[in-house]
Amino acid sequence: MDRVLIVIGFIIFWVAMIALIFRGWRGRQKRQADSIGTFPETPADLGATLLEASTGLYVGSTIAPSWQDRIAVGDIGHRATAELSRHEKGILLTRTAESTIWIPQESVRAIRTERALAGKVMSRDGLLVIRWVLPTGTEIDTGFRADDKQIYPTWVEPDTDTNDSKETTA
Repeated sequence: MDRVLIVIGFIIFWVAMIALIFRGWRGRQKRQADSIGTFPETPADLGATLLEASTGLYVGSTIAPSWQDRIAVGDIGHRATAELSRHEKGILLTRTAESTIWIPQESVRAIRTERALAGKVMSRDGLLVIRWVLPTGTEIDTGFRADDKQIYPTWVEPDTDTNDSKETTA
């Protein structure tokens, strides 16, 4: 009888912990809702393809500069397999069974490699991280772990069409 009570107590404890996790996630969603707002819509015309689609894992997005302040609004906090491509008008992140993320070119602040983002830690330069600004003015970091890490240099190299390079060459 003692073992049955211990098992029942453990199950009740486990259910209570899961309920607290969901409550915390909903609280984070409410706190972030105003600063995140809505994500940009994907335009019908993306422009010419500058970098072909690469497969990998969408790791998540965080409020910059914190690598752990994961965005919980909508389904943006959900990890998913994805394809990342770059076009004249921006960056397209197509996620499997989740919403597509469109990053307009004028919103991109930096593209770099990192070791960690959204609670996921890996080897040196294991993630491609795009820092960009939402329409609300909030800067976020979006992480992508490519199946082929050899694509990272083509993403990180300075592009003569970006706002940052225009400022440095002017």
